[in-house]
Amino acid sequence: MPSTPGSAGNRRFRYGSWRGGPDPLAPPYDVRAAVDEVGAEVLAGGSLRDALRNLLRRGPGGRGGLEDLAARARRLRREAMRRGDLDGAVTRSRALLDQALAAERDELRARDDDAARFAEAVLDNLPTSTARAVQELSGYDWVSDDARRAYQQILDGLRNEVLEQRFTGLRDALRASGSDPAAQRRLTELMSDLNALLARHARGEDTTDAFAEFMRRHGEFFPERPTSTDELIDVLARRAAAAERLMNSLSDRQREELAGLMEAALGSSGLAREMAALDANLRTLRPDLAWDRRDRVRGEQPLGYGEATGALGEIADLDDLLDQLGQEHPGATLDDVDVEAVRRTLGRGAADDVRRLRELERELRRQGWVERGADGLTLSPKALRRLGGTALRRIFADLSGGRRGQHDLRDAGAAGEVTGASRPWEFGDEQPIDVVRTVARAVRRSGTRVPVALAVEDFEVVETERRASAAVALCVDLSFSMVSEGRWGPMKQTALALSHLVATRFPQDALQIVGFGLEAMPLSQRELAAAEPELVQGTNLQHALRLAGRHLRRHPGSEPVVLVVTDGEPTAHLDADGVGVFNWPPLRETVEATVAEVDTLSRYGATINLFMLGEDPGLRRFVDAIARRCGGRVLTPEAADLGSYVVSDYLRARRGSRARR
Repeated sequence: MPSTPGSAGNRRFRYGSWRGGPDPLAPPYDVRAAVDEVGAEVLAGGSLRDALRNLLRRGPGGRGGLEDLAARARRLRREAMRRGDLDGAVTRSRALLDQALAAERDELRARDDDAARFAEAVLDNLPTSTARAVQELSGYDWVSDDARRAYQQILDGLRNEVLEQRFTGLRDALRASGSDPAAQRRLTELMSDLNALLARHARGEDTTDAFAEFMRRHGEFFPERPTSTDELIDVLARRAAAAERLMNSLSDRQREELAGLMEAALGSSGLAREMAALDANLRTLRPDLAWDRRDRVRGEQPLGYGEATGALGEIADLDDLLDQLGQEHPGATLDDVDVEAVRRTLGRGAADDVRRLRELERELRRQGWVERGADGLTLSPKALRRLGGTALRRIFADLSGGRRGQHDLRDAGAAGEVTGASRPWEFGDEQPIDVVRTVARAVRRSGTRVPVALAVEDFEVVETERRASAAVALCVDLSFSMVSEGRWGPMKQTALALSHLVATRFPQDALQIVGFGLEAMPLSQRELAAAEPELVQGTNLQHALRLAGRHLRRHPGSEPVVLVVTDGEPTAHLDADGVGVFNWPPLRETVEATVAEVDTLSRYGATINLFMLGEDPGLRRFVDAIARRCGGRVLTPEAADLGSYVVSDYLRARRGSRARR
């Protein structure tokens, strides 16, 4: 409820819950929900690396991710590529030249003298090239004032467009000064001072003072307000590269025409020489820019020089941004994304999205959910525990009925856990005496006699229980058929759930997950979550059982349990050199080597249960034979029920013969 606790002067303040939309002080994202989103994709069979990347690509909850920003950038790039005709500067110059020549001929026809006839002959013999015609007319004495203005507009317009493209702050000065010689000298002085500054910077000299002096004299022409020589170079180099790409993107004829027109517009004032020096300096200082790239910009609207270079500069900025948003290079992070470039090209809202994603990535690291390694982000042990817990909850939600498997044995002795109950003492008991109940029994037997004498039948001991430990090897098939048949996700969920169950409920047990394809390998919980299918043929159950046996023998006092999840009969085994050998149909050597490992485990006393996925006849014959040979069981769950079957069987199998004995 709002309240008015007080006032200050004539102003009163009212406090209450926020009603103006989303809470401005709330965190940008629910970090735990983001972790669960990654976990859901992993448990569905996705790779851990892709799940973490997709979290940032799609954004938490499927909004505000890098994919949305990249889609907007691609749309803007397509629009820029259709913006117009890059040859617009030459086209406009041609139109102005035709206008000037028409006005001049009209004026000459009205005159009846030899000078007029000679001038007409000069005009009639002009080259068809716009640039060469403009150059040849540089010394022509125009008779028509309209023609002279049109011709001068060609030179002034192109010169101003070139200079405005490089120095946005020159726009007003150029329009105000026109062809004023003093203004031209100042432009030449600006270019000379700039080239001198860049040359010193290229030599590695300290340009701090020189930059400050340059900005004092010419800062009005740089509205971007660079604060260092490097920032100034970045601004200028990006525009110079766009101008170079314009020339590269034109046809040979168009390039020749535009170059000739620019020479005519800049050459007489010395600006062409200074511009060439500036481009050389910038190219040396920023060689990583796309100076030599060509872009195919198309459209019906003719683009002036500034418009064309602007379109190409925008395309280059969008290409750089798309590369940053793609996060494809090794070690890529959101810190690689230029937030200012995002704001400049996509707007403030997009920049805010990038900042929020950065904050999410930082919070995931700060709160210990992810870690950054050589291969990028990966889930931390804390996140893997949460992932395993989620998998286990899903499986328990599917389990029906009561408790699957009894863990408790009541012969634990003094080292066991107290249950809260007691029982009469028996010869050989190691449990501690329950003093209160022993004395109470003696008092009830003796009545009111004092002192109370204790008899053997009065003694009670505290009941304790011990928990039988198990050494469990879960062998999971990692062959590509597990992916193609939609069994990869349930396999991962099952293994992660069992790992979490053992770690949290039965820490006295020792679990080893063994993955097998052409060869087998022990997998940690993190390695299992990150495991991705390989396009390699082979189901090497022999190697998996051998690794399982090594794990069991490291825990000789525990109940040995081997659980095998597979969807195909063995098609690979280790040769004498320890290298996996694949063959289809299975070789006799493969079957014999696998059976030999089964026999070794059986002699050790291990329970071997097999979970057969699919209805492969060869696999059915093999697992039935193995089960009969070792006294194990064969279970044929649907992929979606695999977790329930494996967890239930683990709880049942760990009550094995040793525990009963």
